Amino acid sequence: MSWRTVIVKNRCKLSYKNDYMLITSDGNEKTLHISEIGTLIIENTAVNLTAYLLCELSRYKVKVIFCDHQRNPYGEIIPYYGSHNASKQMSKQSQWSQSTKNNLWKTIVAQKIIKQAQTIYRETGNSSACEALMNFAANVSPGDLTNREAHAAKLYFKELFGPKFSRDSSNDINAALNYGYAILLSAFNREIAAAGYSTTIGVNHCNEYNPFNLTCDLMESFRPIVDSEVYKCRNFAFDDFFKSRLIEILNHKVVILGKEQFLSNAISIYVKLFFRTMETGDDELPEYELI
Repeated sequence: MSWRTVIVKNRCKLSYKNDYMLITSDGNEKTLHISEIGTLIIENTAVNLTAYLLCELSRYKVKVIFCDHQRNPYGEIIPYYGSHNASKQMSKQSQWSQSTKNNLWKTIVAQKIIKQAQTIYRETGNSSACEALMNFAANVSPGDLTNREAHAAKLYFKELFGPKFSRDSSNDINAALNYGYAILLSAFNREIAAAGYSTTIGVNHCNEYNPFNLTCDLMESFRPIVDSEVYKCRNFAFDDFFKSRLIEILNHKVVILGKEQFLSNAISIYVKLFFRTMETGDDELPEYELI
């Protein structure tokens, strides 16, 4: 199943009736069944929502993202309990062994760097940078103690967006990257919560002020999908067209476990196999390939 990402841009009222979300604007009313929605982005601060609708969206595990006055993602709603056995799942999560976490983080980082190498070669044709990144991936240690991830990122972003590019700069490219990453973050949050686990207890990320430590861990190897889309649109202003392209990444087709899937479905498969891997101690995680 593929859920829709719905974005609300204009001044309107959102309410709930009989499993439908009602969108009322200028006296006109549209309806959308909540079961069809995966993510709802409230891009306009003038949008009015009822508490009833917000509760039902949470019950259906719909991710609701709120944007600030500049229309950039600022926060989201996560239900307290995404699964009937959430208490049991979180108890197991708190007891994950450090060695298993280190091995999983090694796999995640290596996958991420490999995807970065493939992105560089696909978008720029730079074989030497691709080879350098593949060497970084081959030398990731458990827990990434030698910080191959950071070394690879430094090379990767400068090759993709130019030698003067910095992730710390304030520009349209970084705004677009952050917007796309927020879409990914929301998709992973949905699956983690639905499985009954906490997004706060990570494998590598452990910032006490970050409510999404685990989410940040699991989405790492999927970030290059956003990077690739931003690269394709890099000469455009960061406008509604650009944002719509980023929102559509969840409907991109990928191959995972030998089958063609929408990215939203692939994320669900990846998260479920991650938790199974944590329980069995096996450090194998599936890789995806873009179509």
